[in-house]
Amino acid sequence: MGDPAGIGPEITAGAWRALRDGPVRFAVLGDAALIARHDVPVREIGTIAQAAETFAHAVPVLPVDLAAPVRPGQPDSGNAHAITTSIARAVELSRNGQATGVVTCPISKIVLKKAGFPYPGHTEYLAALCNVPGREVMMLACPELRVVPITIHVSLRRALDELDAAAIITATRTTHAALQRDFGIMTPRIAIAGLNPHAGEDGSMGTEEQTIIAPAIAALRADGMDITGPWPPDTMFTPAARARYDVAMCMYHDQALIPLKTIDMTQGVNTTLGLPIIRTSPDHGTAFDIAGRGLADPSSLVAALRMAMQMAEHRNRS
Repeated sequence: MGDPAGIGPEITAGAWRALRDGPVRFAVLGDAALIARHDVPVREIGTIAQAAETFAHAVPVLPVDLAAPVRPGQPDSGNAHAITTSIARAVELSRNGQATGVVTCPISKIVLKKAGFPYPGHTEYLAALCNVPGREVMMLACPELRVVPITIHVSLRRALDELDAAAIITATRTTHAALQRDFGIMTPRIAIAGLNPHAGEDGSMGTEEQTIIAPAIAALRADGMDITGPWPPDTMFTPAARARYDVAMCMYHDQALIPLKTIDMTQGVNTTLGLPIIRTSPDHGTAFDIAGRGLADPSSLVAALRMAMQMAEHRNRS
């Protein structure tokens, strides 16, 4: 469902219009009336198995009760429980095999935090629901680029404190395995970004490349992986550079997300690696400023739904 006061209902309606005649089908855990506001037929269903026969004619909705009235653009922490419940139910449906995967609409971390939500965001909550806390890896992908931030939803100062060789090694191993299993890339080419300007310039602009990143690269190469780096962060996202790797491992959140969103935010997809289930999400936020105004672009949600299906197809073949 995502935050019901955001653009989630609108992009869900748009995604159904885009996909209703194709192979990708979904059911919505949310409020049927909110989606119906966007001029699409909606039908409440009792089980997810009914979604397949419903999808061609209407948006199938597994109802989630809201505690507070919804006004587009005006989030209410009173609905935080409904938001997190929709996520938990989706994970349960995926874990027990009733659903192929989970696609999440955007949430507001501030709204949930005000209601006592203890997790920094979707990624960490999903890992807890799947009983694999600490194994989650966030990958952002568009047709031109895949990126993984080693540190995620923490301040830049804290990210620098948390960065170490073990974190790089763990995230890269998880990413390598996921590219093979979920994306069909049997020999992934992985680029490791530097942390400092010019990747440290042999220690003159910082030593983390020598003391943290280089040892991690050596360990990963010893595993037999195709690893290059550390790459200077300011040049590794040019078209020529991107052609030489399948994924860029980045040291902190914005180092990864700025190039991805600059290159193609409309087709960007957030996927969580390291889980026993498939999870994708549009690569944008709740957009409260335009919610309810008919301006939201569903392209990223459509891309997330398609990627979830593609990942499932690769898993089924493996």
